[in-house]
Amino acid sequence: MTGPKPGNTDAYSMILDAIDGGTYRPGDRLVESELAERFSVSRTPIREALQRLETQSLLARQGRSLIVASLDHNQTAELYVVRGELEGLAARLAARHATAEEVRVLREMVEADDALIEQPHALSRSNRRFHKQVHLASHNRYLVQQLDLVYRSMALMATTSLAAEGRGEIAQAEHAKIVAMIEARDEDGADAALREHISVAFVTRLKQEAARLEREG
Repeated sequence: MTGPKPGNTDAYSMILDAIDGGTYRPGDRLVESELAERFSVSRTPIREALQRLETQSLLARQGRSLIVASLDHNQTAELYVVRGELEGLAARLAARHATAEEVRVLREMVEADDALIEQPHALSRSNRRFHKQVHLASHNRYLVQQLDLVYRSMALMATTSLAAEGRGEIAQAEHAKIVAMIEARDEDGADAALREHISVAFVTRLKQEAARLEREG
C-alpha cells in the first residue's frame, strides 16, 4: 500500500497524501486508531487532521464514521469550470514568464510521457506533474496555491479520464500544443490550448460517468 511521501511528518499531510495517492478512495472509512498505527503517530494529531479535512469537505460524515468524500455531478462540473479558468490563466502567465529551462522541462515531460499512453494510472500521475510544472512556470504563487486546492479536490474523483480509450494519445497531443504555445510566447494560444484540454477531459469524464450509470442501471 502507498505510504506517506518522504518528508511529510504531520498527520494532515500524510492522510492527504494517502487520499491523493489512491490509498484511500471515495467512500473509504477512516478510523483514528488505524491511521495512528499506519503513520506511527498518536491519535490526537490524527483526530485534529481528520477534523481539518472534514472542514475542507475532503471527508464526509456517514453516521458516526468519517469517509473520504466523493463529488456529485454538479460538484464535478463546478470544479471543472474553476479548473479551466485557473489553468488557462496559468498557461497564459507561463507563456509570459517561463524561463527557457522551464520550457525545456515541459517539452521533455511530454516526450517521456509518450511511453505511458497505454498505462492510464501512471500517465495520470505524470499528467499531474506536467500540470504542476505549468502552474509553477506561471511564476504566481497565489495562483499556484489556488490550483493546489483544485487538484486536492480532483483526488476525490474515483477514476481518471485518461483511462478512456484513446484519451491518453489525445491528451499527449494537447500537452504538446500547450508547450508549443508557451514556447512561442503566445499568451492567447496557451490560454486557449489549456482551456480546450480541460474541456475535452471534462467531456470524456461525463461520457465515462454515463457509461457507468448505464452498466449499473
